[in-house]
Formats: sequence, structure tokens, C-alpha cells
Amino acid sequence: MNQKKWIAQAENLCKQRHVRLTPQRLEVLRLMAQQPGAISAYNLLDLLRVSEPKAKPPTVYRALDFLMGQGLIHRVESANSYMLCHHLEQPAHTSVLFICDRCGLVVEQATSGIEDKLQQLAENSGFSLNHSVVEVHGLCPACRRTKTSHHCG
Repeated sequence: MNQKKWIAQAENLCKQRHVRLTPQRLEVLRLMAQQPGAISAYNLLDLLRVSEPKAKPPTVYRALDFLMGQGLIHRVESANSYMLCHHLEQPAHTSVLFICDRCGLVVEQATSGIEDKLQQLAENSGFSLNHSVVEVHGLCPACRRTKTSHHCG
């Protein structure tokens, strides 16, 4: 889905939910949509300061909290960064984030079947699940090819 379509879909979801996507929240979302992958809050702050020179860290963190609460973005815990959710049509989905340890690429995949297993494991431990994101580390295809080519020869 292209950036403009994704933003329009996110705006429509907020209208349907009767939550306010303020100009500042929309700008943070727009800046995130321009990124090829995950971005840290401080890098977002640097980008936001181009249009809002007086923006402070709490400004970005409040926007990120709102966007996460609406399921529009995911936090990549192990990389301390954030990325767009690419499955807006499935608000209660479990995502698997594949994270490249070399270049930092993060790819989101929706899952099927994992939710049931996580729910079962949670119940066995007495937990009630609210939200789950599974993070998996490894090498993306490009970095795997680079690694392989260094050992050939």
C-alpha cells in the first residue's frame, strides 16, 4: 500500500473510532510513513523539528503512545524504535517482526495460528493477553547474500 493510501486509511480509522488525529499526531505519522522501516523517537523528533522547531521529546512520545494505542504503529522493543503497522484492517492481530541484525530492516508479517498458541500459553500461566508482538532476529535476504558471498571464494 502506498504512503498516501495508508495515511488516508489511518485517518478514516480514527474518524470511525471518534478519536482525534491532531495535526501533530498526523505529522508524526506522515514522517514515519516516509521511512523505509523502523525509526527511533529521537530521529523522529529531529525530523519533526524541521516543521516544528520547538518540539520536545514528550511531544513525540505522546504522539507515539496515541498511535500505538490506535494500532497504527508498532514498537520494536529490541531496537527501541517504531514502525507503521501494515495490517490496519486487522486491529486485533498478532504481528511477527523480523529484524535484521546487520542492516536493521524490520518486516512485519501477520500471523495465523500463533494467537491461539499464545492465548493457551497465557491461560496456562494465569495471564490475560491484551496485545502481542513477536520479535525475531536474524539476517534479511540482502544481508544473507552479502554474508554468503564473503565466504565464497
